[in-house]
Amino acid sequence: MKATSTQYLRRDSGRQSGFTLIEMSIAMAVALFLLAGLFSIVQGTRTTYGNQNSLAQLQDGERLAMTLVTDVVQASGYFPDPHTYTAAQFLQPITVGAASVAAGQTISGTYSTADPGDSLTVRYTTASGDNIINCVGGTNTTGAPASYVNTFQVVGGYLVCSPTNGGAVSQLVNGLTRMDVWYGVKRDFTVSDYSVDTYVRANAMTVADWSNISSVKVLLTFKNPLFGQPGQTSVASQTIQFTRIVAVMNRAGVKS
Repeated sequence: MKATSTQYLRRDSGRQSGFTLIEMSIAMAVALFLLAGLFSIVQGTRTTYGNQNSLAQLQDGERLAMTLVTDVVQASGYFPDPHTYTAAQFLQPITVGAASVAAGQTISGTYSTADPGDSLTVRYTTASGDNIINCVGGTNTTGAPASYVNTFQVVGGYLVCSPTNGGAVSQLVNGLTRMDVWYGVKRDFTVSDYSVDTYVRANAMTVADWSNISSVKVLLTFKNPLFGQPGQTSVASQTIQFTRIVAVMNRAGVKS
């Protein structure tokens, strides 16, 4: 028996059935929702990675800056071979910028209330090959004693330093807004020791104080790399501060 035309139409209509418009709309909505979730996860991962990278760079900068400042301050007043040389031979009176540094004075500095803050100058003399670094990480390989007058300050967002008085300035670490320096001195001489009883800014230091420094307190202020993000929007969140107190080498320990 031959199939009728009606039977052919019924078979064709069964084979051509598909998704309705409503089903397609629901599928697209679900797909878009899943894509939005995936994009949110990727964006969050990228933000977290960026934050961690920024904080790592901040910590590296802080570590490098404080390491260089610490090494230089601890070496203040050093000179080679005390059996052959004396401090007076290497610590002659000099002028650093507009400030006069007296004979025998190993540390000096300036004070400023305005950004970028204070400057710090430390001087000492090294022997060739003794591996004592200057403020840019260099050592003396000249074959003869070399004197360094290391001046730290913040310029253009960088902690900079010159190891020679009036010499070339090197950029050490970026992302800073200011540097503050206090000098730990002894003003009560009823007890004969090197203990610090007062921390003083450069503008309040006396002539006697400059030759009586036992420690130096350095505060570096960095820009906060996360400022503007949730929880980091207050004025106080714009910067992050790091502080270190460094003992001056020739006055550390028991007074002799």
